[in-house]
Amino acid sequence: MTLRQTHGRYDYSALPARPTYRWPGDRGLAVYFALNLETFSFGEGLGAKLAPAQGEPDVLNYAWRDYGNRVGAWRLRDAFDEARLPLSVLINTWLYDEAPDLIAAFRARGDEIVAHGRSNSERQGAMAEAAEAEMIAEVTRRIAAEEGRPPSGWLGPWISQSPVTPDLLAEAGYSYGLDWAMDEQPVFKRTRGGGRLLAVPYPQELNDIPMIVARQASGVEFADAIIDAFDEMRELSRKAPLVMGVALHAYIVGYPHRLRHLKRALRHIAAAGDEIWLTTSGAIAAHCLSLPEGTLV
Repeated sequence: MTLRQTHGRYDYSALPARPTYRWPGDRGLAVYFALNLETFSFGEGLGAKLAPAQGEPDVLNYAWRDYGNRVGAWRLRDAFDEARLPLSVLINTWLYDEAPDLIAAFRARGDEIVAHGRSNSERQGAMAEAAEAEMIAEVTRRIAAEEGRPPSGWLGPWISQSPVTPDLLAEAGYSYGLDWAMDEQPVFKRTRGGGRLLAVPYPQELNDIPMIVARQASGVEFADAIIDAFDEMRELSRKAPLVMGVALHAYIVGYPHRLRHLKRALRHIAAAGDEIWLTTSGAIAAHCLSLPEGTLV
């Protein structure tokens, strides 16, 4: 007989059966945008691909990704300025050395800085526990030194986790993670120290890598999906509080032919005004942590 493995981090909970609560301002839908600012090793390691690699150094795909930090991210900054929308900026800390003015530009906007490992050329799930703990500590120290405070949220490079990642994050002082995309409400996960790590919904559907790179959707289709999801979730959130996240990568939606349609989706969401909570993943986590015990599953 084969025994079924379980993660043990949380229990099953049907959304309609949960306690109800509201977001600040008595709103039902919280919307946040996660902008991934990433860096990659040249000639080795992992990286999303526009075209099949022809061996290393993989100049074509490396340069395609590097465009995001040199050009695309700056246009995305302007687009979010125009729409007056906040961002959760998920950063690889090697960018503090490679492109410090890029992170400074989003810091100047008042955006949240979320830890996203050192580089997207590695996966933490492949590390031994001691090495993973040191990598998390290294990233945390660097962000705290640069930003004046440690980050409260973490997204692993490539959504990669080892069996003990939630434990290590809780022990390092993180209050929430974005790796587990199993719900439309924040959910508490158990950790080995008895504490809880909040899983804030992070999108794998409204995410430009799986949708555009993997499924070959166009910029038009990606923007339409954002608008359709927003309109539907705005209606659904009258019954229960929901979180809608949108995940962006500067080397994908920062290209002009996709950016034009993304800006259309931003304008559509911004037009809802005070009816929704336009916020960051960190603010969502902080609000949930302030709710009475037992409100969240």
